[in-house]
Amino acid sequence: MAALKIALLAAAGIAHRQYWHPDIGVTYVVLVVFLSTNLVICYWEICLFFRRDYIESRTEYWRERRQETGRSPATEFLTSQVPLKSALSPTVWADVWATYATYDGSFADRRTYGFNVDVANGFVTAVPSVILYAAFATEFLPPVAAGVVGVMLCWQWTYATSAYLMSFFVAKRHRSISRSELAGMILGFNAPWILCPLVGLYASIRLIVDDSYRVLGG
Repeated sequence: MAALKIALLAAAGIAHRQYWHPDIGVTYVVLVVFLSTNLVICYWEICLFFRRDYIESRTEYWRERRQETGRSPATEFLTSQVPLKSALSPTVWADVWATYATYDGSFADRRTYGFNVDVANGFVTAVPSVILYAAFATEFLPPVAAGVVGVMLCWQWTYATSAYLMSFFVAKRHRSISRSELAGMILGFNAPWILCPLVGLYASIRLIVDDSYRVLGG
């Protein structure tokens, strides 16, 4: 369900830009997919805030479930079927964080940096992400204005995610999970919020310097 939402958002942006600018660039594709993903994640992060009590208790369920079945909680949840009527249910998507908390317990503890930086991302970056998504697809903003918004957004994503990963290791949470879980669940899930914003920083700086959307293709 989440992958479908991301695919639909990204496809809409790509189709609109390609209609007006046939020479669409790889940079644009990377950024529109990332922005679409972030918009979905923002909704999950808002659910993290409003369902924090539920997540704290639900984390225990997934820990016990893992002991009983030996299966990865994240894999079990992400491969489960979500009814269409529950596609926007905050309680359903709160389980994303309950399963992730079995790898990083900070998401079941509202006092931690990991919990609060993700909640902040959900509330703070949703609207600018929509603006940047629309600007990249339609060029409704002057390139310099879009570039300034992009630099602000992409820099904070790079910094905040880097700080989260540092806090994870400083707190020695990596010692309680396997190397494959560290690579897949922690580094793998968070790497896009460093690598894609670096692409976004490059593109945003080019928008400002060139005063043109050429960096996105077309």
